[in-house]
Amino acid sequence: MIHPIAAALLIMMLAGCSTVSGWFGSEKKPREPAKLIEFKQTAAFKLRWRTKIGSGGDYIFQPAILHDAVYAVNAKGELFRLDPASGKQVWRINTGFTVSAGVGVGEGLILVGGTKGQLAAFSVDGKPLWKTKASSEVLHVADVADGIVVVRTADGRISGIDSTDGKRLWLYEHVTPALIVRNHGGVAIERGTVFAGFAGGKLAAISLGSGLVIWETVVSESRGNTELERIRDITSLPVLDEEQVCAIAYQGRVACYSLAQGSLLWSRDISSDKGMTLLQNMLYITSETGAVLALDKNSGSSVWKNDQLFMRPTSALFAFGDYLVIADYQGYLHALNREDGSLAGRFKTDFSPISAIPVELDGGLLVQTREGYLYSVALH
Repeated sequence: MIHPIAAALLIMMLAGCSTVSGWFGSEKKPREPAKLIEFKQTAAFKLRWRTKIGSGGDYIFQPAILHDAVYAVNAKGELFRLDPASGKQVWRINTGFTVSAGVGVGEGLILVGGTKGQLAAFSVDGKPLWKTKASSEVLHVADVADGIVVVRTADGRISGIDSTDGKRLWLYEHVTPALIVRNHGGVAIERGTVFAGFAGGKLAAISLGSGLVIWETVVSESRGNTELERIRDITSLPVLDEEQVCAIAYQGRVACYSLAQGSLLWSRDISSDKGMTLLQNMLYITSETGAVLALDKNSGSSVWKNDQLFMRPTSALFAFGDYLVIADYQGYLHALNREDGSLAGRFKTDFSPISAIPVELDGGLLVQTREGYLYSVALH
């Protein structure tokens, strides 16, 4: 049986790179995931509906909401439109290829990417609109912004695609280290700028319209005696507000920068392959070990820490009202109080991993499990 950390941190090989077996830290005895403790629940999850759409396989899929409809995809290539109130199927189509990324939405388009670089756009009625080919396996399709679809591929490239016909408008690429962590980290788009983290610890701000680099910086420098020790990949989504953008590297550090110039505001040595969320004056992080941390966004100083999900591979955090919602590798949803990080509620799904961050739906939450169930839940 594969250890849960091994499942979360698979090493990938690009052309000319060497292969690696096992998981990080394999020379030491793996630390066991924390057992779930009993606690007084002050927040209540309530199931609204559940429906099965099919397994996600080895990929991480996130449902999307557009025009009062839910869109979701499975690894076999089936794309679904569901009623948001009941979860009942409105239509189902076969994309014709094995899907590796989705769902992206916007401007009347439903977008999915494939293992062989396919990128396909469909109408809200499920009609094919266009299909194009990216440079390699598609790992992330962003929502449409200003008529452009931003696609991230397994070779480390980011492409800007015209949403009207699928033609490539620009391509961003950078030098990739010999050894990297395979991940589905996406891009954040704000004010005409694409923010993305890369292998080797680099963070870049790219013009959405032209693909030109606005600024680049290194979040975490490589150090160590072996290639494994030197990995400093940014495997999660950068987070930002009107003032700053923050990114975190695996085996590295978290750092925040000014949005416009990319000048460093502060940094701390914290490792994460999961990601963060930025809300008001707080930066919430899920660390590599499963600890949940709250930092002051202006200084990086610690506010609180919760270790009760130690070594339980999780999703990134989702801020929902007074709570932070996080999912884990056994299919549990956990609600933490934003004020002090204490456990407030818990909800069991189908015991399969939930890796993608939850999506807000009609005042509640929508999550997709690895086994292919969609759960719509309320949280009060």
